[in-house]
Amino acid sequence: MVRIGIIGPIAWRVPPRHYGGWERVVHDLTEGLVRRGHTVTLFASGDSQTTARLESVVPRPLAEAAEYGRLSRAYETLHLANAFAHALEFDVLHNNAGCYAVAMAQLCPVPLVTTLHGSGAEEDSRMLYRRFADGPYVSISDSERRLVPELHYAATVYNGIDAAAFEYSGRPGEYLLAIGRMSPDKGIHLAISAARQAGLPLVLAGIVPSENEQYFRERIEPCLGDSVRFVGPVDLKEKSTLYAHARAFLHLVTYDEAFGLTMAEAMACGCPVIALNRGSVPEVVVEGETGFIVSSVEEAAAAVGRVGSLDRRACRAWVQGKFSVEQMVAGYEAVYEAAVADRLA
Repeated sequence: MVRIGIIGPIAWRVPPRHYGGWERVVHDLTEGLVRRGHTVTLFASGDSQTTARLESVVPRPLAEAAEYGRLSRAYETLHLANAFAHALEFDVLHNNAGCYAVAMAQLCPVPLVTTLHGSGAEEDSRMLYRRFADGPYVSISDSERRLVPELHYAATVYNGIDAAAFEYSGRPGEYLLAIGRMSPDKGIHLAISAARQAGLPLVLAGIVPSENEQYFRERIEPCLGDSVRFVGPVDLKEKSTLYAHARAFLHLVTYDEAFGLTMAEAMACGCPVIALNRGSVPEVVVEGETGFIVSSVEEAAAAVGRVGSLDRRACRAWVQGKFSVEQMVAGYEAVYEAAVADRLA
């Protein structure tokens, strides 16, 4: 068994109440490692819920508590410093909190494994990753490596989800669904356009980041009404029900997303995905079996008429076989063991 320190993000709670893809993955990984008998310490916000030992420097998440969020840089620094101060208690540290921890890797007495989680798409993150390219790094899809190809990658480990926690329905309703940040890069305006062309109502769910309030006000709010409904942030149970009863999930993201956890969640509920051919989409969606991969809004709208031909059971089975928590945990166990062996060599 391995002694593992998991450095989680502190923007949101682990597991997240509503929004928080990194936090959801960190939670499922941590709990899976504990079930496998490893000794695990989770570094996260103080209100996080885990069966591992919890270490925290901030009582509540930075994005949920203004009194802490206004000092976010200080708390994020203290968060990393706390993890490295405990490093000798572990065989390996696993960084899931972005690029800044890698600057301390050379001072760390144990191996530091870093999962990119899509952070390679950010210019400042790439600068740090390239300066400390030896890693080891983990990509969450093969396509993610194109963002920073020069890094030393130990493995690709797909994000895992607990399909049993998601409601399944073989009898969908007559609405389309888009879940995510209400932001232009998530293609929310494109989802509205595709739904209109397809002639079906659209449900939107997610947060409105402060930096995207103008986008939401100018591009999304004027479209809201009987055919487009915004329900705001949703928790796991709420979004599971939305996925299960949607005719299709629209994932018209306009950037090269590293994984796209919502696609896997939708398919776990039996909901086919219609997605633009960007980033990891061809690795996550099976064309013509669990959804349709398109190149335009017009193609997305046309694909809505074909989702009835897909077997919703096949969508769920694909997630259970390809993106399970068990597979994710096993993948990271192999990475940890290799990192420890390399350090001892």
